[in-house]
Amino acid sequence: MERLKDLESDFAQAGGGTTSPPYERPGVVAAAVYQHGQRIRDIRIEEAGEWRSRENAVVWIGLHEPDEVLLHQVQAEFNLHALAIEDAAQPHQRPKLEIYGDAMFIVARTAHMKDDEIVFGETHLFVGRGYVVSVRHGDSSSYLAVRQRCEATPAALAHGENYILYSILDFIVDNYMPVIEVVQEEVEKLEDLVLREQLEKSDIERLYLLRRKLLRLRNAVVPLVDVCRRYEHIDLPGMDPTLQSLFRDVTDHVRRVQEDIDALREVLAFAFEASVMIGQTEQTAIARKLAAWAAILAVPTAIAGIYGMNFNDMPELKFQYGYFVVLGVIITLCLGLFGFFRRKKWL
Repeated sequence: MERLKDLESDFAQAGGGTTSPPYERPGVVAAAVYQHGQRIRDIRIEEAGEWRSRENAVVWIGLHEPDEVLLHQVQAEFNLHALAIEDAAQPHQRPKLEIYGDAMFIVARTAHMKDDEIVFGETHLFVGRGYVVSVRHGDSSSYLAVRQRCEATPAALAHGENYILYSILDFIVDNYMPVIEVVQEEVEKLEDLVLREQLEKSDIERLYLLRRKLLRLRNAVVPLVDVCRRYEHIDLPGMDPTLQSLFRDVTDHVRRVQEDIDALREVLAFAFEASVMIGQTEQTAIARKLAAWAAILAVPTAIAGIYGMNFNDMPELKFQYGYFVVLGVIITLCLGLFGFFRRKKWL
């Protein structure tokens, strides 16, 4: 505690002893320095470089859609690579992990539910010795809960930037699960509907939209599997071997999310195929019924057509009971055909 007080005193003497949050500027969500797992104070961006160079200190900065001026200021404080800064300024990056010297640049796609819709965001992470900088783009969940959870466990936070990185990735992956659960409920409803009745046009459109959402979610999750898998090894800059099991747990969660997405996509594909097959079966049944009734009606039509030719030499025309005989023949043939088609289950 005395060491923490000394650090705060040094900072106050340097002109940083403000009572209001020093990071109140557009694009900066939070900026704080930690030592031995304890939060020392909030800091300004231009002071981050000095604080991260102190022993056992880690600077954690959170940005949301920062402008180029702010990004270049962060670059100057932590000596970040220009290519990484260029990527961080432009959203819609593919999830990836890139190594620049002793620093890492990670891109992850986020997803959460908002007004019964899946909204996607993007997080860029700069991780190096003594600092973590998160840059959020789009409608992404705030990492305030992650910061609070880390601060509540000083012993774990004492592992520094590696534990902060794990916590952020774990939070991103955990947020996939509510999305999967909502989609799974909709898929189950569609699956039950397919078994009960033929899908309407609106149901087919809903099925297609679900498949498209799952495809977007899969595109966000699958590359993250490879990113997280690399953290299971200790060949990354500054990687703490004691945290391997934590990153392995994140990898397992990502893989499970991927498996759930693939399973749901298969269910939707089977539901669509089942709907098509049910529709084809119903069309075939209708065609059989129409063909059966057409065959039955063809009998009186043919006989009536024969006796409607009005030839003079047609002996049946002068037969006293000819009408009743022909009528009986028509009825007998029609009933015979009707029974035949009923046995064949066409009627």
